[in-house]
Amino acid sequence: MVQYDAFLLVSFGGPEGRDDVMPFLENVLRGRNVPRERMLEVAEHYYHFDGISPINAQNRARLAARKSEFDAAGVKLPLYWGNRNWHPLLPETLRQMRSDGVRRAVAVFTSAFSSYSGCRQYRENLQAAQEVVGGDAPRVDKVRAFFNHPGFIGAMVERVGAALAQIPDERRAAAQLIFTAHSIPTSMAANCKYEQQLREAARLTAEGVGRGEFRVAYQSRSGPPTQPWLEPDVNDELRASAAAGVRDVVVVPIGFVSDHMEVIYDLDDEAARTARELGLNLVRAATAGTHPRFVRMIRELVEERMAGCVERPALGVLGPCHDVCPADCCLPPARPPQR
Repeated sequence: MVQYDAFLLVSFGGPEGRDDVMPFLENVLRGRNVPRERMLEVAEHYYHFDGISPINAQNRARLAARKSEFDAAGVKLPLYWGNRNWHPLLPETLRQMRSDGVRRAVAVFTSAFSSYSGCRQYRENLQAAQEVVGGDAPRVDKVRAFFNHPGFIGAMVERVGAALAQIPDERRAAAQLIFTAHSIPTSMAANCKYEQQLREAARLTAEGVGRGEFRVAYQSRSGPPTQPWLEPDVNDELRASAAAGVRDVVVVPIGFVSDHMEVIYDLDDEAARTARELGLNLVRAATAGTHPRFVRMIRELVEERMAGCVERPALGVLGPCHDVCPADCCLPPARPPQR
């Protein structure tokens, strides 16, 4: 039995106005070999929405939903929230937690899958924030990756079912399911189980809506063109679907737990435009967000970690992820060659 003083939501963060965009992107890209032209291109994505990413508002809604869930279940933990790249930044949150007397917290990262950018980098950012705060900074333990937890898969099955219901009855059975996730460098993918976990989550979700066939595609790649990233791009997959005579596609951003910029721009804007040009009817499934089953899953994972449960629910063949990451888990990608 582990005694925790608080719950901590750890997320990516996003700008909440035009003046925030460039400082936010500089935080995101610090130390990374990303051309400035690419940063300016991404900035335009944010300016397209007046500099406001929906991720912070969604995290506030998620925290409110979790507070209601925790209260109803008798989980008496105060809830905190800290971001990697924008306010509330992790050092700010950890200082507040320390001031409030928190000594040990259980954390959830807003990422369902294992990778350097989806897990290890969050842990590194937490460690750096603890060093900034000092030796009396709260200890933070993360719950396991939840890509195959019944709560996540159950929520996504309902989201996909709702999307399929928007397609005319007579065409629904022929609709193509395309599951998407953020592309990562292939050298990063080689050091983790990201691709394997993503395909398993897609398979479980597809089976949940009675489908045996599906596609997995990627989106939102960045970095220099000399560095290989996971493919195919979702727009290329849409072109392949159209060439095969498909009329309807359901795009499922299973790699994201909320509708932030990579979803609303890369899918709702760019991919939707590609689909229109191809004559495809594209329906985008919602992310897990504040789906009640997903919210309940977070509470269950927290209780699981508090109790040190031997039984740890997981669907499919991969089994539950570890609670404590080993030293060689999700290592950073190799540096691309300089030219």
